[in-house]
Amino acid sequence: MNIIIVADKGGANRHASLSHRHVLVIALVGLFFLPIFLGGMTYQIRSTLDRHSGTMDADLVAQQQEELQVQRVAIQTARRDAENHLNALAQRLGHLQAQVLRLNALGGRLTSMAGLDPQEFDFTAQPAMGGPAEPATAQDASLVLSSLSELDQQVAVQKEQLSALETLLIDKQLQKALMPSGWPVNGGWVSSSFGFRADPFTGRRSMHQGVDIASPLGSAIHAMGDGVVTFAGEKRGYGNMVEINHGQGYSTRYAHVAEWLVRVGDRVTRGQTVAKVGLTGRSTGPHLHFEVLRSHHQVDPVSYLNGPRSLVAHK
Repeated sequence: MNIIIVADKGGANRHASLSHRHVLVIALVGLFFLPIFLGGMTYQIRSTLDRHSGTMDADLVAQQQEELQVQRVAIQTARRDAENHLNALAQRLGHLQAQVLRLNALGGRLTSMAGLDPQEFDFTAQPAMGGPAEPATAQDASLVLSSLSELDQQVAVQKEQLSALETLLIDKQLQKALMPSGWPVNGGWVSSSFGFRADPFTGRRSMHQGVDIASPLGSAIHAMGDGVVTFAGEKRGYGNMVEINHGQGYSTRYAHVAEWLVRVGDRVTRGQTVAKVGLTGRSTGPHLHFEVLRSHHQVDPVSYLNGPRSLVAHK
């Protein structure tokens, strides 16, 4: 075999001759070693591609796991937030229920104190309500929260109003307790009224500043209202006397008593026994001389007396 090598740019051409043995060797190399070389190269390339693909798959799996972990944390956080909101709603509902129970109890007590019709103002019964049903919407949760807030505000306002009403009624009850009224002894009868009369000792016309209530010697004398004892002793013309200040300009006097059972500064309540019927001072027989003073001036006690009756003594 002859091989001619042509030189570039006018160079000398070269000529080579190959024998049959050389051609045979070259053919053997091409037939055996070239496939082995190409197979090795192919294996190396495939191995490299497989390793690169495995690395990419591992990175993708790791990224997916990270995303799943982030989503899992977000779900747990949302669940905790939902539980916290539910707990907060449960606490608010419990608070509102307690407030409603207290307001119902307070309303019932005020109804009784004010003398209202308990059937008309029955705080234990559910209020009458009604209306057509509306279809549910996606905003039900927000509406419930808004309704809870409004209910909370309404309960607070009603609580303040009822508390103010309770205070007014209690003040009214206190004024009623302080106002002298009732009957100061057990039994008895009016033996001399308020106004001008003939003096039992001189026979002359004189002003009688109270009422005389005839009663057996030693009978209990009761306070005509709540107050504070301002005098307990002997007073000229009255004999032994007890005076009680009821506030708001009112005082009562209990004179000709045999003995007093309270001291100056003692707080007394309506119906409490404060003295015993006697005949001390200017007295013709056992009786109680009773006076009512308004702004330090004696007034006719008849409007404060409810007729002969027994008062329960509070000792």
